Amino acid sequence: MAKGYQANIERQEQIGALGKTLAKRAGFACEWCGGKDDLRPWDYRPDREPSEETLALLCGRCRELAEGRRGDLHELRSIRNALWSPVPAVAEGAARVLAASREPWVREAIEESLIDEAVKGELLR
Repeated sequence: MAKGYQANIERQEQIGALGKTLAKRAGFACEWCGGKDDLRPWDYRPDREPSEETLALLCGRCRELAEGRRGDLHELRSIRNALWSPVPAVAEGAARVLAASREPWVREAIEESLIDEAVKGELLR
C-alpha cells in the first residue's frame, strides 16, 4: 500500500508542476466551458506519464462531467467548442463526455472535430 500511496503522491507532484503551464495555455479559464471558478488540472490519461497533452485545466463542474456526472443540455453545449482544441486531453475528453450523452447533434460535432480518427471511430460506433 505504501508503494501505491507514494506513487500517487509523486504523480500529484508531477501534475502540480505543470499547473502554471496549463493555466497559461488555458488563459486562466476552463478549457471546456471557459469558466473561471475552481480551476484544477484534470488527468485525462492516468495510465500515462502526466504531460501537457494528457492534462486539461477544468472548472469544478466540468471535472464532474469528466468523472461521469450527466450534464444538462446547456452544460453539454458549453463544452462543444473544446472539440476543436489541438490538445488531446481537452478535445478527446470533451468528446467522451458528449458521446455519452447521446444527444442527436453530438455525432456530427465529433465527426467534424479535430480529434484523432481512431478515437472518433471508438466514440461513434
